[in-house]
Amino acid sequence: MTWARSAKIAFIGSHGIRKTTAALAFASVIQRAGRSVEFAREVVRDNPLGINESATCEAQLWVLMSQVRRELELSLKAECVVTDRGVMDNFAYYLRACGSQDRFDVEPLVRSWSRTYDLVVRLTPDVEIRADGVRSTNDRFRDEIEAILDARLPRLVPRDRLILQPASQITETHDWWPLAERLARRVGEPLLASGVSRPARPSRVTAPRQKTGQQVAEDQLALDLGR
Repeated sequence: MTWARSAKIAFIGSHGIRKTTAALAFASVIQRAGRSVEFAREVVRDNPLGINESATCEAQLWVLMSQVRRELELSLKAECVVTDRGVMDNFAYYLRACGSQDRFDVEPLVRSWSRTYDLVVRLTPDVEIRADGVRSTNDRFRDEIEAILDARLPRLVPRDRLILQPASQITETHDWWPLAERLARRVGEPLLASGVSRPARPSRVTAPRQKTGQQVAEDQLALDLGR
């Protein structure tokens, strides 16, 4: 039996803290439990208006609205939607770009949309930013986003739905199964599909030297999903 409704989990935080790696690894666990899953990749990389610390208020508004649109599109396609970012952290970037002012009055939408996530995993920045050629490596910029999240997140996400996870814990051998079971309980459904057994241990992906851990995780998920 498929889940009666789609579950949604967001991996959020500032940039350069292994969100994509974590979200992809978690999505793979859901798939291996026999459940259909869609992965909502970070939309900011498609932004035609600019990114990083010089992004305008309008540029971050584009990101915020694109995040909502993508989640809407995917919610009808699978039992579980795993998002790389959510409206909460995109709202933090928007507020910084707008000089701490909600110029377009989007906070009511952000508050309402934040309640659509069954679980939110906030990765905390206890690792150095790794340059990827796209995102900023400015520590001060990242600290500013984290400060906004510290102030705003308690008002957006209920405590029982929020999980704090140090970024340094996101490794190849991290066991995502307990979190997957917690998500299944949120929707009142069994994690394992009929005829599927739990893997004996967390899957380990060994990266070829020429690829990053994130690239390997993306490749593995694509294979798992039959893409």
